[in-house]
Amino acid sequence: MSSGEASILRPEHPSPRALAALVADFGLESRGSLEGVEVTGITLSTANLQPGDLYVGVQGAARHGAIFAEQAKQGGAVAVLTDASGAELAQASGLPIVIVESPREALGVLSAWVYRTAESGPLLFGITGTNGKTSASYLLHGILKQLGLVSGLSTTAERQVADLTVTSSLTTPEATEIHGLLARMRESEVRAVTLEVSAQALSRNRVDGLIFDVVAFLNLSHDHLDDYATMDDYFAAKLALFDPDRARRGVVSLDTPWGERMVHASRIPVTTISSSGSAGAAWRVTLLDQRVESTTFELVGPEGRSLVTSVPVIGRHMAANAALAIVMLVEAGFELEAIAHVLDQDGGIRAYLPGRIERVSGNSGPAVYVDYGHSPDAFVTTIEAVRQFTDGHLIMIFGADGDRDASKRVEMGRIGSEGSDVLVITDYNPRFEDPASIRAALLAGAATAEHPAQVHEIASQSQAIRAALALARPGDSVLWAGPGHEDHVDIHGEKIPYSARDDARAALREAGWS
Repeated sequence: MSSGEASILRPEHPSPRALAALVADFGLESRGSLEGVEVTGITLSTANLQPGDLYVGVQGAARHGAIFAEQAKQGGAVAVLTDASGAELAQASGLPIVIVESPREALGVLSAWVYRTAESGPLLFGITGTNGKTSASYLLHGILKQLGLVSGLSTTAERQVADLTVTSSLTTPEATEIHGLLARMRESEVRAVTLEVSAQALSRNRVDGLIFDVVAFLNLSHDHLDDYATMDDYFAAKLALFDPDRARRGVVSLDTPWGERMVHASRIPVTTISSSGSAGAAWRVTLLDQRVESTTFELVGPEGRSLVTSVPVIGRHMAANAALAIVMLVEAGFELEAIAHVLDQDGGIRAYLPGRIERVSGNSGPAVYVDYGHSPDAFVTTIEAVRQFTDGHLIMIFGADGDRDASKRVEMGRIGSEGSDVLVITDYNPRFEDPASIRAALLAGAATAEHPAQVHEIASQSQAIRAALALARPGDSVLWAGPGHEDHVDIHGEKIPYSARDDARAALREAGWS
């Protein structure tokens, strides 16, 4: 079963819990009668509220969520959890009120209590890093399924519970949602779960109440400096995952200098991996063969243990992501030999990575790839991967997010211009920002390239892909970076349906290519 719309997954058969027990267990202050009040869920949003919920009112940037207490009551909420100022705002609703000093900081542990996710759970894997989190998560999820485990997945693109799939709205859900998701997975007898963990999720308490069996750090590069003042602050946010309160063991890639820092700063036992020849790595990844349909690599670890397998996507970085996923499994207690046997039997790793260097073209005409990369470092690795299989010209299309880290735009423009033969600058989720000013920053960056590409500015994404295909010939490649799996564009807060993958296929057909 699949759903094309973002959805919140919760247990279908929740077990009611007495609100009085929650107050007693955590020693909380309350107002109003708790007698007979039972909660079956917990939510921050009235839009996602279900009858029986504990509604949580937090102080937002513009207003306090507690002002919606009456609306929550009309939707079936049985109580409100908020801070002291929120309690005054929620008083008129007549609902019982539970008071905590910081509702957001309490969300994780209270959600775990409501959904009983701390009592027993599946193997829990968490992956963080600037680039590659989604790809590594899909690859790990795929291997787990090949090993015969009923598996769950939560990424930027999708949430998967066994055979059920829904689209995602956040890279890492709010704590209320993530614990509800894990409870739903328990109902489906999921035995292993892979979660993509963003820096913002760690800073904003979204993974509180979880203890990961194994976590992994991929890399750190220029991104999200709208959320973090410096790269050191950005690193510190990710370092929080490598703490005994959050995880038992870790795997760290040494492919960027930040890996060594993570090893030294980690407060949990870690092993290391490298695909770039780092001498100190416990596990080493060597590329053996690259083809359009797969990338074959060898993974060698302590005591000479090794395996050779392939990943069904192009790119050296994808082999590194797959190898890291395998090492995570070894750290969780799986035998490397057993993993090797299953992968050999299946002819390699079986996984579908939506919008990650995803080829949307047929066997004739130019090759067209749609990718989610939207940072300077992601551009470098993706351009390298596509160039490897391009006999002719490389045509690149991209824009930049509005209302997001603007400091990376010039470098994105420079790398795109340096790495391609033809560059088409277009719009991409301008949100509330002037799209022309975003394009201007990218164009300014493109002009600084030592060997600049032929540059075109076309605001419309739909026109941009058609212009690129008009310039393309057999043997050329078109790389459309940014939109990846996304199914909408965000303009002035309105999410307008749009799929780059679907539009690229339509443009190919219009151009007479399969």
